[in-house]
Amino acid sequence: MAGKPAKTLREKVKLSQLRTLITVALTGSFSGAALELDVSQSTVSHSIAALEDALGVMLIHRGRQRASLTPVGDRIYAQALAALALIDDMGKEATRARGTEGGLVRIGAFRSLASEILPGAIAHLHEHHPTIQVAIIEYESKRELTDALHEGKVDLVFADLVLSGECETFLLMEDPFIALLPPNFTDKPSQLSWDDLRQHPLITSSSDCCKSVAAHLQQAHPPVEVDYLIANDSTAVSMTRQGLGITLLPKLAAQPIPSEVRVAQLPFEITRPLGISWLKETLLTPATYAFLDTFKHLYRTAERDSPQQVAEHAYAKRS
Repeated sequence: MAGKPAKTLREKVKLSQLRTLITVALTGSFSGAALELDVSQSTVSHSIAALEDALGVMLIHRGRQRASLTPVGDRIYAQALAALALIDDMGKEATRARGTEGGLVRIGAFRSLASEILPGAIAHLHEHHPTIQVAIIEYESKRELTDALHEGKVDLVFADLVLSGECETFLLMEDPFIALLPPNFTDKPSQLSWDDLRQHPLITSSSDCCKSVAAHLQQAHPPVEVDYLIANDSTAVSMTRQGLGITLLPKLAAQPIPSEVRVAQLPFEITRPLGISWLKETLLTPATYAFLDTFKHLYRTAERDSPQQVAEHAYAKRS
């Protein structure tokens, strides 16, 4: 019985090995390459060793202070760059074939998501698809968002979850409710008590996302009443700035927080889940698919990140 034929060089050499070689050459060390590639140093060492074994030559001088290319390694490094450039060209060709050169993505969103999260995702999208246009339409309630989606006015919606039933949803983050303390608040603890909430006027939004915090206050013993229900989040924040009471809002909805306003934790934990939704049965445009793919890539670690980390990630992409 004949054995399997030996693998050819193209079967032995992997793109990941070429990327590792390039990264080691650029960083000058195995540890630096491991950090850049987000893998262990042993993985980098194994990848280089496997590539050298496949080619039958030494590519890297392993010095005590620095890793450097051998003469043949330098030539193969240039060829590796060219090979990966061809892969990039393949991706661009596939992008053109999918029709993502141009197109419009229509997004319905709450103000807090539109101002704090979307700019980072759009900036990331335009790095890869600069000709795709994005239109953002702000809505005040989940009902308005849902109607706009079903009526075909928007392709995607950003809202507090869950737009269930006919929608697919990708979770972005858990946005915690916080308390905003006015400048004239005599004692400014970082953690409020139930007595603190009972002794001061309370302000919150009349929007759908804040109904849960109002219901939570009513379940206390004795119940805690909300003194002001405000339609606009920024108005609620401004009222606290003027010393009219403590505002309870989701953290993203409270942005930007005035410098003289202090943030404190509530005596209970409550969050609103935020995500992007689209209709299951709708045929999305290539541009919309491209935006979804970009968004999922940008926030693929959302489950491990805190809301603050996710927001900081978005800001970093905007700058």
